[in-house]
Amino acid sequence: MNNKEKDFAPSSWAINNSTTMYVIMALVLFLGINSYFDMPREEYPEIKENIVFVSSIYPGNTAEDVEKLITEPLEDKLKSVNNILEIKSSSKENISLIIIEFDDGIGYTEAKLKVKDEVESAVASEDWPMYNNVKVDPNVFNMTFTEEMPILNINISGDYSTEKLKEYSEILQDEIESLNEIKKVDITGALEKEVEIAVDIYKMMASKISFYDVINSIQSGNISISAGNLKANDQRKTVRIIGEISSPSDLENFVVKSSYNNSVLLRDIAEIKFKEKEITTYAREMEKPVVMLVVKKRSGENTLRAVEKIRSIVEQNINNVFPKNLNVSIANDQSELTENQVTDLVNSIIFGVVIVVLVLLFFLGFKNALFVGIAIPMSMFMSIAILGAMGNTLNTMILFGLILGLGMLVDNAVVVVENVYRLMEKEGMNRIEATKKGISEIAFPIIISTATTVAAFIPLGLWPGRIGKFMIFFPVTLSVVLCSSLFVAVFFNSVLVSRFMKIEDTNMPVTRIIRLTATLGFFGILFLILGFTVGNEESAGFYRFLGSLQIFVSVNFWIYRLVLRKLANNFQSRFLPILDNNYEKLLKKILVGKRPYLIILSTFISLVLAFMSFGGSIESQRTSIEFFPDEDPRQIIVYVEYPEGTDISKTNKIAKLIEADINSIIYSDKYYDDSGYNFMIQNNISQVGEGTENPDKELGGLEELPNRAKITTSFRDFKYRQGISSREVRKEIQQALKNKYPGVSIAVEKNQSGPPVGYPINIEITGKDYSTLIEKAEKITEYINTRNIPGIEELKIDVNKSRVTNLVNIDREKAGELGLSVGQIGQQLRAALFGTKAGIYKENGEDYDINIRFNKDNRYSEDILYDQNLTFRDPNNGMIKEIPISSVTSNSRTTTFNVIKHKDFKRIVTIYSGLSSGYVDAGAIVNQIVSEMKNFSEDISMVDIDYTGQIEEQNKNQSFLLKAFATGLLLIFLLLIFQFNSISKPTIIMIAIILSLIGVFGYLAISGNSFVILMTMMGIIALSGIVVNNGVVLLDYSEILLNRKKQDKSNKSKKLIELKYDSIVESCKSRLRPVLLTAITTIGGLVPLSAGFNINFYTLFSDFDPNIYWGGDNFVFWGPLATTVISGLVVATFLTLFVVPSLFMMIEKFKLWIGLRYR
Repeated sequence: MNNKEKDFAPSSWAINNSTTMYVIMALVLFLGINSYFDMPREEYPEIKENIVFVSSIYPGNTAEDVEKLITEPLEDKLKSVNNILEIKSSSKENISLIIIEFDDGIGYTEAKLKVKDEVESAVASEDWPMYNNVKVDPNVFNMTFTEEMPILNINISGDYSTEKLKEYSEILQDEIESLNEIKKVDITGALEKEVEIAVDIYKMMASKISFYDVINSIQSGNISISAGNLKANDQRKTVRIIGEISSPSDLENFVVKSSYNNSVLLRDIAEIKFKEKEITTYAREMEKPVVMLVVKKRSGENTLRAVEKIRSIVEQNINNVFPKNLNVSIANDQSELTENQVTDLVNSIIFGVVIVVLVLLFFLGFKNALFVGIAIPMSMFMSIAILGAMGNTLNTMILFGLILGLGMLVDNAVVVVENVYRLMEKEGMNRIEATKKGISEIAFPIIISTATTVAAFIPLGLWPGRIGKFMIFFPVTLSVVLCSSLFVAVFFNSVLVSRFMKIEDTNMPVTRIIRLTATLGFFGILFLILGFTVGNEESAGFYRFLGSLQIFVSVNFWIYRLVLRKLANNFQSRFLPILDNNYEKLLKKILVGKRPYLIILSTFISLVLAFMSFGGSIESQRTSIEFFPDEDPRQIIVYVEYPEGTDISKTNKIAKLIEADINSIIYSDKYYDDSGYNFMIQNNISQVGEGTENPDKELGGLEELPNRAKITTSFRDFKYRQGISSREVRKEIQQALKNKYPGVSIAVEKNQSGPPVGYPINIEITGKDYSTLIEKAEKITEYINTRNIPGIEELKIDVNKSRVTNLVNIDREKAGELGLSVGQIGQQLRAALFGTKAGIYKENGEDYDINIRFNKDNRYSEDILYDQNLTFRDPNNGMIKEIPISSVTSNSRTTTFNVIKHKDFKRIVTIYSGLSSGYVDAGAIVNQIVSEMKNFSEDISMVDIDYTGQIEEQNKNQSFLLKAFATGLLLIFLLLIFQFNSISKPTIIMIAIILSLIGVFGYLAISGNSFVILMTMMGIIALSGIVVNNGVVLLDYSEILLNRKKQDKSNKSKKLIELKYDSIVESCKSRLRPVLLTAITTIGGLVPLSAGFNINFYTLFSDFDPNIYWGGDNFVFWGPLATTVISGLVVATFLTLFVVPSLFMMIEKFKLWIGLRYR
């Protein structure tokens, strides 16, 4: 017997240094528990994308001007930057936004610095545009998607002016923004203030005063200057001239023009007001006006902790600062959803642990089950400690990784405990000797099997793009769990079984059980009494939990002693031997003659039938293909959009009508219970103007958006909805609003699940001439609509030429003769209409702009605007001239683009749409569109058409996952060759992996469930690792048995093929229980998610209410992956037990037939 089989050094060291290992165990538990409570809770992991934004504000300019003067010069500079994957830009009135996406070959910060350098180079050029005599300054910044998603809204309302409500909101804003967890707090529904100098043009002209006179008067009068220092009597005194105004009314006495005793003061020609700026935003809750605080947290911070602190701040201000009749409410609280999802997954882990321990109890007995069971918390807490140290949050991706790993992590411990137990029972070894020998036999196989399982996930670590950054947490978590379980099995389990394992099942003395259960019961009752008497509900609930749990444990001691122990013993002494013997008999029959070939042939035929059935199910559209799981909406967002240039008052009117329509649906009687509680809807808020952008497609937007509104309906958590799907509410709203309001675009969308990937239907049209692009887009949209393709919600075009523009044409010759320049005329009209900043007014530490413009009566009259005199002093003769602008200009009206978009430096127009409620297969709908477009009669040769958005991401990620699966298989194959030093055994295991797909695709074909690309493919990759694990242990042990039989002198007369037959049969029989245990424990851990079963163990013991419900977001999101693993594993278990030995014998017979020499 070789040394490798006698001793495995790491385990032997652990056994010989048990005290050290006990300390390490305690440390792992402490660090794991500490990390669990310290790790920030998030619904989804936060991802840092290599995306850089460049935003430039250039007020008073059209989209075409912004494109020509800002966007294109910046894009020209950015062409030289390396590692750019894609560059998009949009030029709107007043604003340019460029979005640069980099590949993973460059760092997050380095990408920003590179862009910043090129932007600064562009700004440094002499012809870079200026605003208010200062160069336009582009802002270069990074942004994460999660930082742009509000974690909650705070609504403030009451019988107060908007200005007063804003003051109260600013109190909360300052306190909340001081929290480390919060990035920023935006206020909507209230406006910033300004000092407006509203001039009367007729009084200005009568006094022969120009805008420049007013600006110069304010700028030279509203200023404080340090004149320097006076030196006297060996002292220096600072001389400071105080000229800044202390009140806006001080401006009234500013002299604009002085001539002897007839000076013109500012109040003579203008009205001065300290007022709110023009309305750019409205906010409402349940149709009542509110001032709304939109709270956004920093990346990587704990949502639950942040919201807890915010609620505390709000409560303190309500109690101590705010008047009693001020209404303050919190809406769209994402922490509640996050907490519920995280809690449900944690309870799924606990439920899985209960199932696994019960299975272990029946298969291994109480004490051996304890040895294996210890591996669960130890591996879990070690994994959590490692993941926490890596800077991860505790999110649903990581928690599901722990759930899937739950069944897999006990596999190593099962193999160790079962092998040591066998040596003690069958070969009569003592604990330490059996442990050392037992681990030496299986150490290398379980290391290789763990390595091969991890190898299946290694390619996923190279997953590119936004989806890759989102999904990578899953394979990372599984890899950490598997490595932790290996460490626990080799070190912790080896120590425990070497010290405490017994083969005899002795009863615990009744007196000891009585003492133990009495003690637990006493303290349990004591805690229960505290739980019903303590005033603090949170503390009382915790005491009740502790008390109930202790009583439950004490009762279960007696249940085990009186019932479970007998059942488990009968199961082990009667059922398992019968199972072992029958399996052995069946296997011996199967492996004889041509039966192995029949088994293998029938399995391959089953694989072909599974694929054919699945393909037929897809073709008949019984099975749909989804990119991401289609969850029930948690929010319905209705986006309302009028044509560009619509005044906000008109948008607000239509928004009110649509709000009323929505409220009539969501607040109908069917969503209220008998107590008057709306179990469906949490709240409904509306925003008009600012804050109405769609973050899924307008990340980084800065516009005021007066032509748009957003109405957000938030649902209660799934468990409270009494089985009603929020999809039905969305469908009802879609039907109610469809074609009801002509001239306005209405999109009824739901919250994004996971990272944004674009619209399901996204048709990009690129070319040179923008008018042609829009024309073709309109005709394509009209054509597709005539084809009545089901599933399309409403096709929209992201660009139009509806922005009305007045063109002012200047007679250059005539203007030149009169001493006028184009710049003078342009600045005069701009100052009159848009306004000009003349200075700053400071009050209570805040800065307010002083803006000069026409008064309201003059400002919006075209006649007054163009007939005004342009007053200036002729530099040639010093005389004041007054020239009517209309004398050197002519006007015409035209329409221009609301926005000009580029993609990779080409102009682009996009046709997009969401899916109608109930439709999930975007690929099938896009394929129909592509098919119909073949019959499109219009000439589209001058434009390029591409189908992107979700479909592009879907195809890209599907391609990657197929490559990752193939790469994982290759890595597994190479590791197996290293393990077995053979080609045949790795080939057997690889065939078993492919055949395990029978379960996956067969189940999908039978059930008609959706093939969710991301989740099902991830499940297949995970499944391959599990299949390998069982196959490695089985075939490796057969090799050990073969070597023993070769050395046994009694076998000298047997042929080698007979020895191999005996060794594979014996190996399969001895590994039957570990294989079944791996399958049952893995399936048991996934059953709660696969079935959608939810139970809250904490409330079960604290409130005696388990809060059981079926379904939920975790079921929809993770169910496809869990079902994939379960269905595949059922078939894979059969493959491991019957097909793998059949393949083994077939290949060995084939070797013998071709005359190869055995090694």
